[in-house]
Amino acid sequence: MKILFIGDIVGRPGRKAVRHLLPKLNSQNRYDLIVANAENAAGGVGITPKVAVELFQLGIHVLTLGNHAWDKKDIIDFMVDEPRLIRPLNQPPGAPGRGYTVLSVAGRRVAVISLAGRVFAPSMYDCPFRAMERALRELDCHLVLVDFHAEATSEKVAMGWYLAGRVSAVVGTHTHVQTADERVLPGGTGYITDAGMTGPRDSVIGIKTERVLEKFITQMPVRFEVAPGPAVLQGVELCFDDGSGKCISITRLNREADV
Repeated sequence: MKILFIGDIVGRPGRKAVRHLLPKLNSQNRYDLIVANAENAAGGVGITPKVAVELFQLGIHVLTLGNHAWDKKDIIDFMVDEPRLIRPLNQPPGAPGRGYTVLSVAGRRVAVISLAGRVFAPSMYDCPFRAMERALRELDCHLVLVDFHAEATSEKVAMGWYLAGRVSAVVGTHTHVQTADERVLPGGTGYITDAGMTGPRDSVIGIKTERVLEKFITQMPVRFEVAPGPAVLQGVELCFDDGSGKCISITRLNREADV
C-alpha cells in the first residue's frame, strides 16, 4: 500500500501547486490514499467548505486540520457532516466534528488521525498522548496514520517513540519547514518530524517576507498576507506491507510548481 501525505497547504499558491503537480505524481505512483494537512488552505488561516471541496475534487481523500481549525466559522457545520475532514482528536469533549476517520483502502481498514501538540501552543488541547491511548483502544484497523500537528520538535519526536510499533506512521506538521529525519522506527512505524509546506517558496513559512520582517523589527501589529508564487509541494511518500500494515519506507517529497 502506498500513501502520499502532503504538508500544510498554504493559501491559493498551495492549492495551485496541488492542482499542478498532484495529477502527475498520482499517475506515476498510483497512490492508494492521499492525505493533506489543510488548516492554512483558505487565505493562510483555516479552511472553508468551498476550499475543502476544491481539494477533494483534486484527488485528496482526507484533510487534516490543526490550531486554525475554527478560524473560518462556516466550516463547523460542514465538518460535522463531512467525515473526510478531521480536526485534532485531543480537543475537549463536545468539540464539533471528529478526530479521526476510517476508510476502506485496497480492501483494508485504514484510520487517519489528526492530533495537536501542547508545547508552545494554546492551552485548548487535552493531552495528545492520552488521547492516542484512548483512540487505539477504540480502533480496529490494519493501518493507522497519525498527523501530529505540533510546534516543538521534542514533542513530535517523543510522540513518534511513544507510538513506535503501535501505529503505521507518525507524520509531523505545523512548522512548515521540512525536516530531514525521515526514518522507519522500530516496530515498523514511519516517522518524520515535519512534512513541510505546500505553498509559496519565497516566503517566511508561507507569509510575505516583508510583512514578517516588519513584525520582527518593529514588534508592532502587522497584517500577515500569503505570499505569491512560485510554489512548492512538500510531503512524504509512505509504503506499507500489505500483510502487517508496517511501514517499509518513507521518502521526502519536494517539488516546485511554476504557479
